Amino acid sequence: MKRSVLLLPVLVVSLLAGCQRGPVGSFSPEPGHSRPLTVVLPVSAEPAAGFDPAFGWGAGEHVHEPLIQSTLTVTNPDLTIGYDLATGMEVGEDGLTWTVTMRDDARFTDGEALTAGDVAFTYNTVKNTSSVNDLTMLDRAEAVGDTTVVFHMARPFSIWPYTMAAVGILPEHAYDPATYGTAPIGSGRYMLKQWDRGQQIILEYNPDYYGPQPRMEQVTILFMEEDAAFLAVQAGQADLAYTSAPYAGQDVEGYSLLSVRTVDDQGINLPVRNNPLTADPLVRQAINMGIDRQQMIDHVLSGYGTPAYSVCDGLPWYSPVNEVEHDPEGAKALLDERDWLPGADGVRTKGGVRAALTIHYAAGDPVRQGIAAELANQLRELGIETDVKGVGWDTAYEDALSNPLVWGWGAHTPMELYNIYHTAPGSDSALYSPYANKKADELMDAALACTDLEESYSLWQAAQEEIAGDVPWVWLVNVDHLYWVRDGLHVAEQKIHPHGHGWSVVNNIDRWSWE
Repeated sequence: MKRSVLLLPVLVVSLLAGCQRGPVGSFSPEPGHSRPLTVVLPVSAEPAAGFDPAFGWGAGEHVHEPLIQSTLTVTNPDLTIGYDLATGMEVGEDGLTWTVTMRDDARFTDGEALTAGDVAFTYNTVKNTSSVNDLTMLDRAEAVGDTTVVFHMARPFSIWPYTMAAVGILPEHAYDPATYGTAPIGSGRYMLKQWDRGQQIILEYNPDYYGPQPRMEQVTILFMEEDAAFLAVQAGQADLAYTSAPYAGQDVEGYSLLSVRTVDDQGINLPVRNNPLTADPLVRQAINMGIDRQQMIDHVLSGYGTPAYSVCDGLPWYSPVNEVEHDPEGAKALLDERDWLPGADGVRTKGGVRAALTIHYAAGDPVRQGIAAELANQLRELGIETDVKGVGWDTAYEDALSNPLVWGWGAHTPMELYNIYHTAPGSDSALYSPYANKKADELMDAALACTDLEESYSLWQAAQEEIAGDVPWVWLVNVDHLYWVRDGLHVAEQKIHPHGHGWSVVNNIDRWSWE
């Protein structure tokens, strides 16, 4: 395969000496851990608005821990909730208040103490500023003393702890929205030492961090296109670099391939209106059971993926009721039952209407192009005439109202389910079914109103059970996230990654080590 030769940016990675703050003292890592680390992420991972939580850093489509800032909560490896700044939380009986107590030993990197006032300031600022981090469920945040913050909710929201895991805390005394994103002051594990836009950032450990001392003293993160990332690996200029299935079959001396399980879910909408074929729920069921997901993984992803049956596979609120066995003969029987019968050319017709679909995908995305092509081949075997078409996103959204589009979903919050299936105003994704199930809406509303987070999981699962037979969306594959890792580098245990090949891999970079 011919590849264009790209000039790699010069990797300027220099250790800083004598830059100590506070009482912690000098960095004293375990042997070998002070070796600088270089990670390559996609160009799309560079935050256009900088490292300001009020403008989306840590949130949005690719939720991740903000590293530079602390958060009240974190997600554990099993995607349950743990604590960062928080030491406890209580939700009111009506679900309209959350009272969070905080540790008292956190400090910003300018030496100022982090208090409940900073937390309240952050949430009120993000609510009024961010178009990425949705805080419409919050009315206001209020500091009660230095170590207690009360969140007054506009509506009950049982999964509020998942929102708290994505909001980095800002310093009220030193926050200027015009400059903070490029020179953030935080209290997290790392400080932003340098940012060369379009090329790299350099993170340095925070000597005042209140938690376990980071094992990696300095981390350089490069932003590269995939071809350039692979060239960096071949040249030995990266310790870890993202990649994808087309590169996975290659051998690179001194590196191994890390495959991380994800809920990076690729699927299609099946319009229940505006399409005479997919308007029929039995036809949608036939398409769902007629898809060989493992074949799609083998053909398109070189085996690096898992079958997808929902938008939350493997997460605490997932219900196995979504799973369906590959049964092409059963799928054909359902189509026959609904009088979609094969013609002389093998394409099914009903009342003179051909069973035909056009599957759209985002032009320039080779993975979704491959998924669309494989899906089209499998649907043709069922007697459904299928074309594929790569289009820009504006066209894709418009055409998705009447034909399937290959989407990517998956997040560390049950709101992903709500936004796709609920009919409430603001659930824009539901427009692409458009799908309405009153009972499912009621169950999701009850899940949000529940005052016990773990109990709410069962209500999300019940909503999935209500939706399962209707199949307004068909979920196909979860794309494994792949990384080249230099020999001797130990990457700490990874959570299931959400949609988006970006910052998730470095969520726990402070726990990585050199052997």
